[in-house]
Amino acid sequence: MKIFLRDHLSFLFLYILNMFFLFIFYWKLGGFETLENVYYFLFLSSFLLGVFLFYRYFSYRRLYAKLSKMPSNLEDTLTSAGNAPVSEGVNRLLREQYNLFQEQIQMYKRKQAEHLTFIHQWVHQMKTPLSVIHLILQENEGEPYIENIGQEIERISRGLNMALNMARLNSFEHDFTVETVLLPAVVSEVINEQKRYFIRKKVYPEVRVDEDMSVKSDRKWLKFILEQLLVNAIKYTEGENKKVIVSAYESEKGKVLEVKDQGVGIPPQDIRRVFEPFYTGENGRKFGESTGMGLYLANEVCKKLEHQIEIKSKPGEGTTIRIVFGSNSNLTRV
Repeated sequence: MKIFLRDHLSFLFLYILNMFFLFIFYWKLGGFETLENVYYFLFLSSFLLGVFLFYRYFSYRRLYAKLSKMPSNLEDTLTSAGNAPVSEGVNRLLREQYNLFQEQIQMYKRKQAEHLTFIHQWVHQMKTPLSVIHLILQENEGEPYIENIGQEIERISRGLNMALNMARLNSFEHDFTVETVLLPAVVSEVINEQKRYFIRKKVYPEVRVDEDMSVKSDRKWLKFILEQLLVNAIKYTEGENKKVIVSAYESEKGKVLEVKDQGVGIPPQDIRRVFEPFYTGENGRKFGESTGMGLYLANEVCKKLEHQIEIKSKPGEGTTIRIVFGSNSNLTRV
């Protein structure tokens, strides 16, 4: 009704102005002999105006209702707005816009699929020469330059794995399996994969996980999350003989996997933005190796697995990140 009134406001103003001048014109010419004629003139004019507005409103009421209520999805825009000429024109316009929009969406989907295919192929192609280089380094172990090359290979390998997992994140629903995962086995496996990084940084892992502790999750993606947390913990821990403590326990919220380091900590102004993509913060600029994607990807995977991620940090004292598994009652394989 509001749109209807606003749409006809100028018409009403013009009609009233026209009636006013006609009334004055006939009054001056003596066209109204009695007061009853004046009343009849006003009543007839108002009645005709009311009939016209009544007809207009009911002819276009579906169009006004459509314009008043915002659609909840794209298909709602295709509902008929009525049979009046203007309504039919609006229907045709919306259908054409919908078709054009669908064409644009399909084009971007094809481009995205091609891009993801390229990323997958490129990452796998890059892993082959890395494996060859790794074998060559093993054959020449003991040479002074081997350790430096090995460090750079590890960095490249982590970057490739991050790119691959980021590409897989867009099709996550087709790439995960819910199962019972033993936390000690996963923790031990990830720590062994990062043992050279631990040794190089002179940081030592400490595991406090019961042997029978298990959770409902996806093993591959859980390893990816834990790897990101451990890499960050090692990277931002300065000084010798520092520890990274990995523990698991029961809490009121559910089972918790915790990674606690004794590193530099996160400044208060950065703590709220660490899960944003490409955000490196003060520590990232200082250490120079941060991509700003590790915690972002870990957080996104946790959301898709229906886990919660919590972070607590104090500059100079270290950072604690917790993965809360909860009940996972809605976590199902799609």
